[in-house]
Amino acid sequence: MFFLQMSGVPGSGKSTLARAVGQAAGAVVIDHDLVKSALLQSGPADLDAGLAGKMSYEIEWALIDFHLAQGQSVILDSPCLYDVMVERGTALAQKHRATYRYVECVLDDIREVDHRLQTRERMISQNDRVPSEAAFRKAFAGSKKPADVKCLVVDTSQALESYLGEVLRYVAERVEEENGFVLK
Repeated sequence: MFFLQMSGVPGSGKSTLARAVGQAAGAVVIDHDLVKSALLQSGPADLDAGLAGKMSYEIEWALIDFHLAQGQSVILDSPCLYDVMVERGTALAQKHRATYRYVECVLDDIREVDHRLQTRERMISQNDRVPSEAAFRKAFAGSKKPADVKCLVVDTSQALESYLGEVLRYVAERVEEENGFVLK
């Protein structure tokens, strides 16, 4: 059993990779944009997007806790831009004795990211363009990584098939973490 946290800028390929890993490994995928979009669509018309984001994360943590408690592997498809994301993710993995994994999708090509954002089927919570070069660079540098866990960084400018096997091998590894607990 594992808990995989995805990371990367919007349009970097997190959702595509999360779905492929979920399908190959039989894991539940919790999609942040899906939950946030549902809140925005069903909530009051004046629901603030920031509040919807906070609410969606609380729902997602509850779902992750539930699925891990049932012995299911879970993938959180979210940008992972806050330290608390890593803290809660590692704590839930430890609580349920699940292997914690972290994959960052990297695509350092603003034109390709913008193209992906414009051509994907967009949910209400998702951007349809890169807001600006400065916003892209800030988001690109903003991913929070766990300090004591081996992370995998994937160049998503390549075809999914070229790195999916590496991600699946990484997710399947068993490791003893430096903080003294064995994740399985």
